[in-house]
Amino acid sequence: LFSPAVLYMPRQFPKLTLSEVEEETQLLAEKVFASALKEEDHKDALSMFTVPEDCPIGLQQAKEHEILKELAEQQSEESTKRRKSLKMIRSQSMSLQIPLNAEWMRSLAVSPFLSSSSTCSSVPESCPDYQRVTISGDYCAGITVDDYEQAAKGLFKALLIREKYSKLAYHKFCRTTAQFLRSAENIRWTEDDEVQPEGEDPYSMDNIPENLNYPLKMKDGIVYVYDNAEALSENRPHDLPYPDLETFAIDLSHVLAMIADGPAKTYCHRRLNFLSSKFHLHEMLNEMAELKELKSVPHRDFYNVRKVDTHIHAAACMSQKHLLTFIQKTYNHDADRVVLAKDGKKMTLQQVFDSLDMDPYDLTVDSLDVHAVSKNSQYCNAETDQRTLTLTLQQEVAHDLEESKYQHAEPRLSIYGSCPEEWDSLSKWFIHHKMQSPNMSWMIQVPRIYDIFKSKKLVTNFAKMLENIFLPLFEATVDPQNHKELHVFLKYVSGFDSVDDESKHSDHMFSYRSPKPDQWTTDDNPPYSYYLFHMYANIMVLNNLRKERGLNTFQFRPHCGEAGSITHLVSAFLTSDNISHGLNLKKSPVLQYLYYLAQVPIAMSPLSNNSLFLEYSKNPLREFLHKGLCVSLSTDDPMLFHYTKEPLMEEYAIAAQLWKLSTCDVCEIARNSVLQSGLSHQEKKHFLGANYLKDGPEGNDIRRTNVAQIRMAYRHETLCNELSFIVDAVKSETVNE
Repeated sequence: LFSPAVLYMPRQFPKLTLSEVEEETQLLAEKVFASALKEEDHKDALSMFTVPEDCPIGLQQAKEHEILKELAEQQSEESTKRRKSLKMIRSQSMSLQIPLNAEWMRSLAVSPFLSSSSTCSSVPESCPDYQRVTISGDYCAGITVDDYEQAAKGLFKALLIREKYSKLAYHKFCRTTAQFLRSAENIRWTEDDEVQPEGEDPYSMDNIPENLNYPLKMKDGIVYVYDNAEALSENRPHDLPYPDLETFAIDLSHVLAMIADGPAKTYCHRRLNFLSSKFHLHEMLNEMAELKELKSVPHRDFYNVRKVDTHIHAAACMSQKHLLTFIQKTYNHDADRVVLAKDGKKMTLQQVFDSLDMDPYDLTVDSLDVHAVSKNSQYCNAETDQRTLTLTLQQEVAHDLEESKYQHAEPRLSIYGSCPEEWDSLSKWFIHHKMQSPNMSWMIQVPRIYDIFKSKKLVTNFAKMLENIFLPLFEATVDPQNHKELHVFLKYVSGFDSVDDESKHSDHMFSYRSPKPDQWTTDDNPPYSYYLFHMYANIMVLNNLRKERGLNTFQFRPHCGEAGSITHLVSAFLTSDNISHGLNLKKSPVLQYLYYLAQVPIAMSPLSNNSLFLEYSKNPLREFLHKGLCVSLSTDDPMLFHYTKEPLMEEYAIAAQLWKLSTCDVCEIARNSVLQSGLSHQEKKHFLGANYLKDGPEGNDIRRTNVAQIRMAYRHETLCNELSFIVDAVKSETVNE
């Protein structure tokens, strides 16, 4: 049976052509790319993406430049007229908006703000009463009208681009942001068909859809679906949105050019500073009220709210001490278990220790020799023997999670792309060992190691690697009766990740002129953006095909922003549902503000970063949380970075102690982790409340999340206020035209 979503088919990918304007933008974007690559080699150089806050001379020069621009603007009659026009638009709404529910908005028939004539008695009951911070006066102070409109126009376009790519791939896009984007276009926002994964019984081979027998063909690194052999010969693909490299490169260029734009940097820097200061005021005024709200909730505290470890690698999913205890316990109760296959000979745990001439009780954490070095080795080991170890570790961790009840995890299993049989092997392993757990869903990580496979002659070109990764998934979707194990396994896969060391340098600059995947035959690894586009493109087509068949869809959640070029975060802004790490957002106020406006979820791992890239005290997680970015805590690799049996609780405990986070803060982070996870719609309703899809206090059930309604109202109203600045500038430009 087809799902109701089939009514929305066919969906087409909106293609763009390179005009003269786009060519200029492309040239600017290439300069930005080149600067970003150069910056990787000169870490101390003053970044072209940041505001010179820590450079006294640069900061003074920037202030003098802004003052001169404002003085010049005062002499311009046209600028004065436009400023008055903007003030008139803003006067139609309060500086601090209390968002309305849908029925109230329709009754007012205006943009989603309170009008100045609205009375407090009109405020919905779900909106809590607390001390609000209101800013009055000329909100454009410190920036010229031209710069404000230029920055707002660029931000608006970037948000539209992300919305387009999110909707095409059935990724989540912030409802509030979508409402404001529609209001700027004078279009009434309607609730779209949002994809929410459904929960099902594990391992069932019943009710598998019938085969469609659609022919499949990879073209330019993307799998195309055809209705029959005749359509294949005539090159008439099935009605699905097939991405276009040139269009993506144009969209990427617009965002790349904007992150180095002077007015946009200044505007975003000021707004981010305001958000940080505003939260400190909110905390000072309402901290006790939030605490009082939480204390009135029965049977709910930080320990019994749901938390999801959305970024954890299966091969290192338990701490060193936990691993040691597990080895000793297994030796005591099951010493005859086969744990190693070496040179065709299987060895039991007893035989392994005998060959080492060692007693398991003489083992120590130090003798395990588990420590943090370059993590790339875990992505380069394509040996299937590793799954035996992963199996035993995962079953132990799953048991512990089920005992804890309130902790969940999304371990990442690797698919390398060296051969197409990997998927069948993994799915049979999953079903044979009954790996499904109510406290676990699974992610597939694809290491960016084409160069290694090419040097070993395992693949002839990059297209072959993509084919090995994605063609089996399309075959299982089109003809599930022929791939029953893989069909069942895919029910429990929530998404895909792209992993490897981001600091690896690539000399190739991604653009519309980049070679097609079947032409990428060199031994060099493709750049990060090239990987992300082709993974997104195939996931997008696959999601549309699976949605058409009524099957679950997948999120794209890459490692991004841990190190390397700032351009990685631009690529992820277009292609990802959410990201892991995001440290480099602190280098670009424009990108950081965009991630805030779009509420892109970010899973951060401060303990992992502390060992590899950034000491804990400098981690931007607290700063991001205060500003209102959608951040959560994750463990990454507990075996390398954690000491206790509950690594996720260890992350929360250290963050709370070091940064003096309140109960409301850590519960807000936990709620974010559930939202950004791949848990089913039913599970999220149970964990967060029936209305969790709604933004603001209306979507928060404090009895389940332990997040104060005051905090939720503050977050929602602040986001609405920031979005209204963008919309007002776009509307003002339309009026002036």
